[in-house]
Order: sequence, then C-alpha cells, then structure tokens
Amino acid sequence: MRYAVLIISLWLGSFSSLRANSAEVAKGLRQEYQTKMEVWTLSIQTATTTEAQQKILAQRPDTVLYATKMWTVLKPSLAQDWTLESAAWLLKLVRTFPVDGMTEQVIALRKEIIGQTMSAVEKQHLRSAKLAPICMGLLAVGDTLSLKLLERIEKENPDRSVQGVAALAIAVLLQDLSEDAENMKRRLTLIRKAIIESAHVEIDGISVAKIADDQLYVIRYLTKNRVAPDLAGVDVTGAPGKLSDYAGKVVVLLFWNSALADYERVLEIHRNLVTKMAGKPFVLIGVTSDSLPSLRSMQADGLITWRNFLDPKGELARQYRIQTMPFCYVLDHQRKIQYVGNPGSFVELTSEALILDVK
Repeated sequence: MRYAVLIISLWLGSFSSLRANSAEVAKGLRQEYQTKMEVWTLSIQTATTTEAQQKILAQRPDTVLYATKMWTVLKPSLAQDWTLESAAWLLKLVRTFPVDGMTEQVIALRKEIIGQTMSAVEKQHLRSAKLAPICMGLLAVGDTLSLKLLERIEKENPDRSVQGVAALAIAVLLQDLSEDAENMKRRLTLIRKAIIESAHVEIDGISVAKIADDQLYVIRYLTKNRVAPDLAGVDVTGAPGKLSDYAGKVVVLLFWNSALADYERVLEIHRNLVTKMAGKPFVLIGVTSDSLPSLRSMQADGLITWRNFLDPKGELARQYRIQTMPFCYVLDHQRKIQYVGNPGSFVELTSEALILDVK
C-alpha cells in the first residue's frame, strides 16, 4: 500500500510538472511572437523606400507557424483550465491569417482550432471562473456560433465578472447585427451589466471599463446616421485638412497601415475604388501610422493614390475607436455615417448608392 501511494504521488508530481512546463511553453510562445511583431511593425513603419518596405514585409513573423506551435501545445490539454488564456490568444491570432493565398491546410487548421477550442469551452469550462480572456477571443472570432456560446456563458457561468465580460463581448458583436431600437436597447443593457460586474477586469492590459466606455462612445457618435466627428489631420505634404472640408461629397474614411497581413490587397482594392469613382463627388481619405518617408515612397510608386492623414501615435484612430485594421467608415454628403466595417464590396456599393443622392 505504501508503495502504491508513493507511485501515485510520483505520478501526480510528474503530471503537475508536465502541466507547468506546457503552460510555460505556451506563455513563451506568446511573448516571443509579441516581441517579434513589435520589432517588425516598427521596422515596416520606419522604412524610407518602397524597396526597403517590401523586403521587411517578407520578414513578417509567420502567424500560421506560431498558431501551429501553440496548437501543438494546447490541443492535448484543452480540458485543463491552464490552457484558457493561451487559447484565447490563439483565437485572436487565427483571425489575422492572411486571406490571400490561404491554402486548404491553413483553412482546415483555422477551422480545427476554432471548432475544438469552442467545443472544449462548452463541454469542460462553461462554468469556469477563468473564462474572461476566452470571451474576448470569441469576440475576435465574431461568427454566429461564437455569439451563441457567449450568450451561454453570460447566462450560465456563475462568476459575475465572467458574465460581465461575456455581456460586453455580446454587445460589441451585436453592433454588426442591427441598429434598430430593440437591438440598441439590448446593447446598452449588456454594456451596463459589464460595467457593474466587470469594470475592474483587464484583458490584454485594457480594462473592461475602458472598452465599455468606448462602446458607449460608438453608440453615441459613431453609429449609422450620426454625423461623424470632424476628424482633422496633416497629410504627407504637411498640409492640414479635416472631414468638413469635403462637405457635399461622399467620403470613405480608411484606417490602415502597411503592417497589415493583407496590406497590398487593401491598397489594390482602394486604388481600384478611387479609379472607379474618378470625376464623381467622392473622396477617399486614409489614416495611417506609417512613417512620412514610407508614405511618400508608396505615393511616388503609385501604390497609394489618395490623401492620407499621418497618425503616428494612433490619436486619430482612437478618436474613431478603431480596434482592428483595415477599417472603413462611409459618410454621405452631409457627413452622416452610412457604413461601418471592413473594406470591400459593401464600401463600394454604399458609396455608389450615396453618390446618386448628391445633387
């Protein structure tokens, strides 16, 4: 009996050690990737020529590689609560995979990570007090299934602070669902719950109180049919400008930078848009944190064909509560917001429809 107890004790000790080692490996991967991204982003934003920028772009930290490494560590242990924080990080990472050139294997990996992580949360961790980071990971996933899982967490998790974070994530996701009175009322109720229950909680160094405050600002000033704040900046020539200078025109406001995984595709989409709208009451205004030499080089090479306001400290992006890039606002000729979201066909279709209303 004594030997059996000894063997069990040794096994438990070995298991705890393995668990601790896996948790440290996961933490190390997150820190390594974050450091590499910070160095790479600084390098790309301070490049002085298009050639230098293209060279640095090719050295971007491989998100798929890091996702694969992290998944190898987490997959065998998803039932254990130490995986939750790193799993939340991984959910956010897979949403940044470049769209262009995504292979079937990468698509399958992305689907597997999201599907199995959500399944583990639902089956093993739904009542865990450590789910707050996962709630924001599900927000990054942003589909119908993640919304449903967040709603279950908000209703069934016994920890009130977790409920509050889930409520906040739901409120943010509902922003893209509808802007009718009933949906707006629900969003405000959820945000109020987040503030009451989870104001003190921090996710990735940002408090729930701050995120909730930003959401209230968005509802008040940055939703459809609101007059957009009169953003003002300085362009690559040093000339000042503001949105109100373009009264009477349809305006696409594009927040972007060259550190985006699909930055070349984003630029191509908007070059085509500018060309298509030539001669019409339309203007595209970019807001970017790229360096002045880099922007001038891209402009000289014809990669950007629209006016860009410099935003090296992110102050203009913060004014518009930008969380991810690229991100667009489409404004009508009275500067009222008519579209909020990702670049692409909806931006073009909305712009074309609004131009017809310009006298």
